[in-house]
Amino acid sequence: MTIAENRVYAIGDIHGRLDLLKSMIERINGDIKSRAGENIIVTLGDYVDRGPDSSGVLDRLATNPFAGHYVALKGNHEALFEAFLDNPTVGPDWWRLGGLETVKSFGIEVTPKMRRSDFERVARQLRDAMSSQQIEFLKSLKMSFEFGQYFLCHAGVRPGVSLARQSEVDLIWIRDEFLSSQFDFGKVVVHGHTPRREPEVLANRINIDTGAYASGRLTCVVLDQSGHRFITALSPALPAG
Repeated sequence: MTIAENRVYAIGDIHGRLDLLKSMIERINGDIKSRAGENIIVTLGDYVDRGPDSSGVLDRLATNPFAGHYVALKGNHEALFEAFLDNPTVGPDWWRLGGLETVKSFGIEVTPKMRRSDFERVARQLRDAMSSQQIEFLKSLKMSFEFGQYFLCHAGVRPGVSLARQSEVDLIWIRDEFLSSQFDFGKVVVHGHTPRREPEVLANRINIDTGAYASGRLTCVVLDQSGHRFITALSPALPAG
């Protein structure tokens, strides 16, 4: 189908904020009901870490709660999660980036300071605590998604490299080289990874990471033939304006 027949709802970094995700699901599904055409919902990765309920976020997304086709992309924090399960010695680095909160969300007892043997224990307990749906969801994550004039990924792309040849590392980790570039990437890159107070809309990219875990503001950009618009889910304590 062409972009004129489709609509994409792209959601930025969730980071364990199940409350905001639930609100966003309700808002998106309500918006879909009021509009004709096919709908694709894309989450840009970073479902886990930092926020209070990473396990709950994985549970909710694993069953496609959206009223449309769902595509889940991979973020660097999912890569960190998987790296810890494969090699628990990376635990201290993951802890520093929010892994401690993720482990706690699975009901596993942890402390900020632990020995190597403790990390091995936690990795075993985490593997046992994960549901088959959560495991399959993480295995299913894609690196990018293309829609008309848009290229969606978690972090961004490397300037000077064609979109078809981007490395997985850059797609989930790149920052400065991408953010400072005025390069025409061939398509507008829709990304998260680098939190901003408000969505950034530039000629070559749209950043929809509004730091949900700390700001209480989760952002979705709606892309269709008319251009783009935003849907925002806010914590109850935050003003709507």
